[in-house]
Amino acid sequence: MNRPEARSTFAAGALSDRLFATRKLTLDLAAPLSDADATIQPFPDASPAKWHLAHTTWFFETFVLRDHVPSYRAFDDRFAFLFNSYYEAEGPRHERPRRGMLSRPSLDEVRAYRAHVDEALVQALPNLPAAALDLIELGINHEQQHQELFLTDILATFAANPTEPAYAEAPPAACFGVEPLAWHRGRDGVVEIGASDTGFAFDSERPRHRILLHPHEMATRRVTNGEWQDFIADGGYRIPTLWLSEGWDWVQRDAVNAPLYWNDDGTEFTLAGRREIDRAAPIAHVSYFEADAFARWSNARLPTEAEWEDFASGADPAIGNQLDAEAAVMPRPGGGVFGDVWEWTQSAFASYPGFTTAEGAVGEYNGKFMCGQFVLKGASCATPRGHSRASYRNFFPPAARWQFTGVRLARDS
Repeated sequence: MNRPEARSTFAAGALSDRLFATRKLTLDLAAPLSDADATIQPFPDASPAKWHLAHTTWFFETFVLRDHVPSYRAFDDRFAFLFNSYYEAEGPRHERPRRGMLSRPSLDEVRAYRAHVDEALVQALPNLPAAALDLIELGINHEQQHQELFLTDILATFAANPTEPAYAEAPPAACFGVEPLAWHRGRDGVVEIGASDTGFAFDSERPRHRILLHPHEMATRRVTNGEWQDFIADGGYRIPTLWLSEGWDWVQRDAVNAPLYWNDDGTEFTLAGRREIDRAAPIAHVSYFEADAFARWSNARLPTEAEWEDFASGADPAIGNQLDAEAAVMPRPGGGVFGDVWEWTQSAFASYPGFTTAEGAVGEYNGKFMCGQFVLKGASCATPRGHSRASYRNFFPPAARWQFTGVRLARDS
């Protein structure tokens, strides 16, 4: 996921409200879990729920309290080694693939750690300098990213359990008709993309710059589960000419024949347990390789990042099926531009002209990942509402599919 650059102008009072609302939501997400649930790491790219709870707390303890409150003392000096993620400037850390080996500290001890740091933040906030307030804005957005990862990692954890436990209950799918696929003529010529200089954005979203768009059209809705079932029935996973070479190798090596969590009995595993596949809902949990192959099968292509961003520039990013509270979230039919699923683009995650990383250790998290990743745009059902925007640049390697990742088609015109 992206890592932030803070340019906050929020007053300390409003920032405090947002901070502790975010912190509370993370605890709410963890409420249904046992200590064992929160300890498991289903595969190296995912993290245990307990680690997410602790890492987001370590972030505030380290970059706000340690660096800006001289009287603060760490809750436990060992936690810096356990819960640092990728910050080379912060020293050695526990290996990522072995996070699931941390049976201690317990889930209750991690909750106590969070309470300790939150209380210290309450006391410190009225006297923090502007630089520290900017870091709190950064930390809020950082924790929101981990809220989404928290849910997708728990989904992967429960999917690995043969008993297929549910994280929470969800209402049955509503009967919903699928609108015919239509096309929106995109702008061509020189347009501007990227975040403006005001307000919060991650460093990778800047600077705003001009780019040339060629004549193209964007699908007015996402690809559905039903359309993906048609792709499977037509042999889409068995036709090598639809696939990039590396993608075909991946399909063959991993015996991929359907989206992640699908069974061949017409069901899929969700945060609410195993359910019948809703043909009208947007496809989710597909890789870049699968998205690209489906686009070829459809006589279309994936949009470029710039095409998608220009298409979405007039949409309200706060509208749509996004995360508001602890729930068994899942993609739903009939959504708008934002929410439900992140949408793959054909654009590599690379720097914009004039890009500079954020200062200090927090600058490590975007620039050094600009290799071998593809950009996704929009938001998903697990994205906290208000977190995303048209310029937002999510990114993952092309085989990743445990996130809520889907497809919107584009074509030349």
